[in-house]
Amino acid sequence: MKIAEVTATFPPYHGGVGYVAYHNARLLAERGHQVTVITPIARPRITDVFETSALFVKRLPALFSVGNAPFLPHLSAALKGYDLIHLHYPFIFGAEAVMASAARYRTPVVLTYHNRLVEAGGIKKWLFIAYNTVQERRLIKQSTIRIAVSQDHFSSLFPNFSAVEVPNGVDTAHFVPSDQAMARQMLQLPVSRPMALFVGGLDAAHRFKNVPALLRVAARIPGLVIVIIGRGESRQSLVELSCRLGLAQRTRFDDQCPTSRLPLYYQAADFTVLPSNRTESFGMVLAESMACATPVIATDLPGVRSVVTHNTTGLIVPVNDDNALFASMQWMMSHDAKRRQMGRRGRTHVENHYAWPVIADALEKACEQAVEVHRMKFHPKIPYNA
Repeated sequence: MKIAEVTATFPPYHGGVGYVAYHNARLLAERGHQVTVITPIARPRITDVFETSALFVKRLPALFSVGNAPFLPHLSAALKGYDLIHLHYPFIFGAEAVMASAARYRTPVVLTYHNRLVEAGGIKKWLFIAYNTVQERRLIKQSTIRIAVSQDHFSSLFPNFSAVEVPNGVDTAHFVPSDQAMARQMLQLPVSRPMALFVGGLDAAHRFKNVPALLRVAARIPGLVIVIIGRGESRQSLVELSCRLGLAQRTRFDDQCPTSRLPLYYQAADFTVLPSNRTESFGMVLAESMACATPVIATDLPGVRSVVTHNTTGLIVPVNDDNALFASMQWMMSHDAKRRQMGRRGRTHVENHYAWPVIADALEKACEQAVEVHRMKFHPKIPYNA
């Protein structure tokens, strides 16, 4: 099949949606499909290190952008001539163009629902609420096949819509367990002190990751080293908060960590924390951490709670409960043997459920199903050959 992967973000931008879009495209290309990723021009412009002989990245200029939502005036024309369009949602402006183009060119659409647009306050909050109320369900209904990265999360938002679950995946050959002391030495981190890790975007679009809660709780735990991996305009305010909380000497911010080096941080950590307080459909970092045999602490949100098995691969805490987060972090620090056992179980769980080869089967099946559904609707007398 000739497939267009459409996404608002794509590497080198650090974000879960773009990361998944890249691997989805790679997996389909490796299975013999002709795949083109259609995404905005990266800033600064780069040489695309994510291209393979079977995967082409077409970067389109944006007339303007609202956060991570670029308006691409040439998107509709770029979508002509494909057997299937795979849209990674959310993508304001782009999703509308995809659906209009799909109707014009009679092309089936697979919509992967990653997350809902949210904003803490200001005019963007009300704009997002209006968009979600008026447009989101319409776009989901227009798609040929819907993919949910978490059925738990999708069903909590859209109980009347069906979806195929295709979770986000992890490169289990890249994210692997290793010696903690060696990883810390390579990163120049203290070898003998407890360490908690956060990985995620530090821009306005990822404010729901709730990093201030992690810093507030860390300030109550003497000796705990905090490492925060991510970039964005919120970084400076978080650095200032860590200073006000007395954490300056035991907090490291790294906004230049390449993907190739990320496993070292998971291997170095005693546990990874994802303290999100809103709309976290999956939590890629949880699966990456577990793949490195590092247990996790996450909040009780639809989607996230389906990745972590409480008391088996990590701990689940109530949303916006600093005391519960404090107790869980303390538990991790004081139960070395059980924490390591959680890590080993997490690695096994990822290998069985989130390794990319496992994901590839379900993804390709969903794409073929979309083409067949579309064929039966518009060309019922023409046989389908995958």
